[in-house]
Amino acid sequence: MFKKVDRNANRLARHKRVRKKISGTPERPRLSVFRSANNIYAQIIDDTNRVTLVAASSLDDAVKGAVSNTGNKEAAKKVGELVAKKAAEKGITEVVFDRGGYIYHGRIVELAEGAREAGLKF
Repeated sequence: MFKKVDRNANRLARHKRVRKKISGTPERPRLSVFRSANNIYAQIIDDTNRVTLVAASSLDDAVKGAVSNTGNKEAAKKVGELVAKKAAEKGITEVVFDRGGYIYHGRIVELAEGAREAGLKF
């Protein structure tokens, strides 16, 4: 009677559709975001050379010690700041933002704002 909605399958379909158009280059790598129920992860990826340049997550000690819960907006903002700081150390200033098929809302927005405030341009 009713068809069950598979939200993750829908997200993955959106992500594949966006990935056809977005690609990270050595000059402007891709900032990829993955969100789970308890944590949030961000990577800066050079798709041309197929290498992850920088990675940060709410499981990193710098973030985990600063927040009480790793699955909220506060933790997401800290992850954004941390990934931007690590990127600056490697000389990365501009990225292409890949929200991973998630809607631009909540933790995704906080991560993006944290990265922008720490100096990343996208």
